[in-house]
Amino acid sequence: MLDEALTPPPDRGRVFRSGRRVRLSDADPTGRLRLDACARYLQDIGNDDTADCGIDDARTTWVVRRAVIDVHRPPRWREWLDLGTWCAGLGGRWAERRLSMVGQRGGRVEVATLWIHVDVATGAPVRLPPAFHEIYGEAAGGRRVSSRLWLGDPPVGAAAERWTLRAVDIDLLGHVNNAAYWAAIEEQVEPGTAFAHRLLGRPHRAVMEYGPGIAPGDAVELLVDEADDHLTVWFTVRNAVQASATIVPLLVDDPPTP
Repeated sequence: MLDEALTPPPDRGRVFRSGRRVRLSDADPTGRLRLDACARYLQDIGNDDTADCGIDDARTTWVVRRAVIDVHRPPRWREWLDLGTWCAGLGGRWAERRLSMVGQRGGRVEVATLWIHVDVATGAPVRLPPAFHEIYGEAAGGRRVSSRLWLGDPPVGAAAERWTLRAVDIDLLGHVNNAAYWAAIEEQVEPGTAFAHRLLGRPHRAVMEYGPGIAPGDAVELLVDEADDHLTVWFTVRNAVQASATIVPLLVDDPPTP
């Protein structure tokens, strides 16, 4: 699964376009666009897309199940990015959103996220409405996506360390926002220091899978498995895995731009 290529842009159907500049708060000490910033960009353009097409229903929301970030060449501070997003696959109660970020200085990041459609009041998954299929179905091209997770359990003896939650990590759904998890991964790769992970110096794929969610006040322990060719982290609460992430070299071909 970790070497699965991301879907190319559709020949037909809706592609929502926007743009933004890499700001100071998005960049690490070396000027590189951080992974948590990539996750925020995806959230923002996804919200803009659904609002633009008129199906932004306050009774339902989307909860991310999996995020795949392919960093072909990291965008840099002050670089302008052209963004394009589209639906790349459908399930009964979930959908895959793709995001392509192409920078004017050669930066390139491709993102795929699997989102579960849930009822705000109950938190239960609900079926995609007919309007969603009408608007996004053509771009999906009949592709079906699975919500099955890719990453396994932590190995025995993985190094453990505490991750302290901040008030700003909690979103309006009452749990840690999906972008905040990536901040913990940024702390592990240690950009801008003598200990920065060598994966950051070459194209790499970062995958995050989300479970039940981490609530305010939870005591979170990270289990870390690190080597030259990978970094894998499990977020645990009371010994139960709540999310997991890995960074590995990027081996798939570069998809065309939308």
